[in-house]
Amino acid sequence: MLKFNSFKLNKNQRYNYTPRYYKGKSEGNIYEFDSKFKKYKDTTNQIDFGSQWAEARKQSRTRGNRSFNGRILLIAAILILVFLYIIDFDLSIFSQVY
Repeated sequence: MLKFNSFKLNKNQRYNYTPRYYKGKSEGNIYEFDSKFKKYKDTTNQIDFGSQWAEARKQSRTRGNRSFNGRILLIAAILILVFLYIIDFDLSIFSQVY
């Protein structure tokens, strides 16, 4: 069958160029009997911030980080209250005076 995808854009392929003798990639265990191309497939450059950012985003999407959101809200609320106390904010502007 013929594929017809007029509305779907092709995703750009990632090209991760590294010079031949660049030592930025971690080599791992040199005595491991694996394919010599596998270590370059999985590792990223130390200067490749795009893939490092993508890995960090994937690691942050865990259930262990759920309490982090509540902690941030608590810290923000405390800082806002301290700020309002410093500027001597008066809550009476919200009350209706007849």
